[in-house]
Amino acid sequence: MATVHSFGASPISCHAWSSSRSELALSHNTKDVTLYSAGRGGGGWTKTAVLDQHDLRVTGIDWAPKTNRIVTCSSDRNAYVWVQGPDGQWKYTLVLLRINRAATCVSWSPDENKFAVGSGAKIISVCYYEKDNDWWVAKHIKKPLKSTVTCLDWHPNNILLAAGSTDFKVRVYSGFIKEIEPKPSSTPWGARMPMGNLMTEFSNSPNGGGWVHAVSFSGDGSKLAWVGHDSSISVADATKEMMVMKLRTDLLPLLTLTWLSDRTLVAAGHNCVPITFNLDTAGSLTLGARLEEDKKQEESGTMSARTIFGNRDKYGQSDLT
Repeated sequence: MATVHSFGASPISCHAWSSSRSELALSHNTKDVTLYSAGRGGGGWTKTAVLDQHDLRVTGIDWAPKTNRIVTCSSDRNAYVWVQGPDGQWKYTLVLLRINRAATCVSWSPDENKFAVGSGAKIISVCYYEKDNDWWVAKHIKKPLKSTVTCLDWHPNNILLAAGSTDFKVRVYSGFIKEIEPKPSSTPWGARMPMGNLMTEFSNSPNGGGWVHAVSFSGDGSKLAWVGHDSSISVADATKEMMVMKLRTDLLPLLTLTWLSDRTLVAAGHNCVPITFNLDTAGSLTLGARLEEDKKQEESGTMSARTIFGNRDKYGQSDLT
């Protein structure tokens, strides 16, 4: 059953949930991040804090479930790590990403000892805390990135990092930081994992292609899924020689996706409804069910003129016969 949460009339550009799902951090397409807390019994949301250090629009938020730290990034080319003190106040630490274009997305690693930030500078900054100097250090992944990084996702092993970009590519890199973690063991994605090493690359461009909007590793880390602006969803399987399964849909472009199980994904986008996709044992990717039904149903068996024109406009059709 779907639950609707309302936070005013202003658009929400990015958000992140706390581990308990009782708190929410979001940006109303501004330079500030507002924190909300849910009332008991679902009795509405209360504003609890405003994180206001950025100079330009906030583009990414991630809330670490174990350490309860929030990381934010912005078009001002900086990131901040926010830690809640004993008094309940949020203290910030500036992280210099060393990029000359806007940051676009941010993601904590599973162990929460580092985070990655994508940017319009054709750079991924992998940031970790250096205890000796009491600051956050950013290491760069550059090659062979050729355009803006739009999305990121960490592998469950805390080392591999998937990135999608506007050059229609999905890449898997090593995000290994030798200063803070032991040497990683081999995976189906490869065995050699120095920092920034390109493990593999996939193209979303065959038969049209489009920008990559979201990437997501499966729970066991053996598969990687992504959605593109060409209304497609793809899954690569590292255990089957990097075989890629792609499904072109008649939906509007999907913007986000996640794995529900090793065989089921859920995605959502401009159709304004979550939709499931199924991956069978033979490797075939099929469209599943809508998780929400349209609220308004036609009272009669014939569609109204407004509905007909609306549907044709939605799919770019000009023939009205």
